[in-house]
Amino acid sequence: MSVIVELCIQPSEFELGRVLDLEWGTKVELETLVPLGEDAVPFFLVYDCDRDPEALAASMEASPSVERVSVVDVFRDRVRFALRWDPGEDALFSGLAAAGAHLFSARGALDEWRLEIHFPTHRALSAFRATCEERDVSLDIERVYSPDEADAEPWDGLTEVQRETLLIAVDSGYYDIPRRCTTVELADELGVSDQAVTERLRRAIVSLVTTTLVAAEG
Repeated sequence: MSVIVELCIQPSEFELGRVLDLEWGTKVELETLVPLGEDAVPFFLVYDCDRDPEALAASMEASPSVERVSVVDVFRDRVRFALRWDPGEDALFSGLAAAGAHLFSARGALDEWRLEIHFPTHRALSAFRATCEERDVSLDIERVYSPDEADAEPWDGLTEVQRETLLIAVDSGYYDIPRRCTTVELADELGVSDQAVTERLRRAIVSLVTTTLVAAEG
């Protein structure tokens, strides 16, 4: 059975994230996506771009993995670029291509990218994760679900990963006074980075407040 994965990754962890440097904008969004390995990620939008688009395209072309970047449209709050590049130079995207995955959506901010990816099987997902580990690509998988669950709302607004992390934090005494464990210890138990644990807890609390307190007040 196929699965859909939602994950977060820091820009420095993959080549495309490094190419699309957000020092010159607030958000990047990939669009018009096609199966990876063919003509991968041909278009992307840069929001609130504070540089000349042509100069920006030229600076991105300096990357060895980029064949050409051209300006397609210039709007008031965003610029659309066409990108021709070699995904084989990118450990993340070459791993997705090898697993037969398809990228549904990808949005980048200054500190992280959020990707939604379709894998043909659980085995393909496992192979992709193994490839990332072998190539030292660190990513945070937040949700794994089947396509027929795509419209289902997570309980209390939490993803499975957020709920698991929050429950373990509470059970381990992270929120006790004084604290009985640290985020480093939680990270060791969950097999992720200290930063990933902190970010999961932050998102979990925001989701809980938004889904319960804010919704009830509204």
